[in-house]
Amino acid sequence: MPIPTNDNAAQHQVLDPRLLGRPVHLLPQFAVRLQDDLESVMQGSARRYWAGWRLEIVEFGRSPQQNALRWMAASNAMGTVAVAFERGLLLTLLERRYGGRGAGATQRDPQSERVTATEDRLAVVLTQQMVDVLYGRVAVSMAMEVAPRPVAANAILAASMPGASSWAVRVLVRDAAGQEGSFWIAPDQNLMAAILGSLRADQPRQRTARGPSEPLGSALQVKLDGRLVSKEMTLGALFDIKVGDVIPVNVGRADVLLDEARLFTAAVAEHKGSLCLTSFEDAE
Repeated sequence: MPIPTNDNAAQHQVLDPRLLGRPVHLLPQFAVRLQDDLESVMQGSARRYWAGWRLEIVEFGRSPQQNALRWMAASNAMGTVAVAFERGLLLTLLERRYGGRGAGATQRDPQSERVTATEDRLAVVLTQQMVDVLYGRVAVSMAMEVAPRPVAANAILAASMPGASSWAVRVLVRDAAGQEGSFWIAPDQNLMAAILGSLRADQPRQRTARGPSEPLGSALQVKLDGRLVSKEMTLGALFDIKVGDVIPVNVGRADVLLDEARLFTAAVAEHKGSLCLTSFEDAE
């Protein structure tokens, strides 16, 4: 088994043995549907916060282990969702929402900026949006009859960083000027199990009824060719053949071939007007 290097590590997905048997290969399908939901919200009811931004990437991965990220979370009966925004993205959204100075926030240093109450309120509002979108998508995927209630602002609380093995949806956004920013939406284990369960239910496997098992020798079919006669002749004689000419041959034992490999010889017999092969013998 080849050892991953820096050159090929990004080209090959590493299998986690804890995920074997779970439909993680279908997570991109869920991500596509979630992206559609996010676009509807960001271009609709949340347009005043996300005007001018478009989604670039929505994909499942592992939760980022960055101490600079501030996580906020909400819970309901389905599970807990934690959300974290890059500080630079949050400051840019804050500046454009309340300051109206375009890309001015991109020139500010997130490390030196003091966290204000206005920034905290904006983080709560944006977290509400993302939590509601994820809960709604899971409810649709699970075909729940009753949609989950919108998350209240007072239900958004500061949260600890999800573990390194936790799943998170990474969302990359870009504005018209090329400014990029990322945020993460991390479901807990219960909610992630619900997501995987809904994906497994999407494509039920049709099992074909099978009869009693048969030995391989009686179930495996092969095609045999019978060569009844062969004759060697010169190329000149072949070119001299005309319609109506007769080529004399002697019919002896025929060769029985499997993919041009000679397995048996057999006698040629006539039965009810048809030629048949009989008296099989192993070819030497």
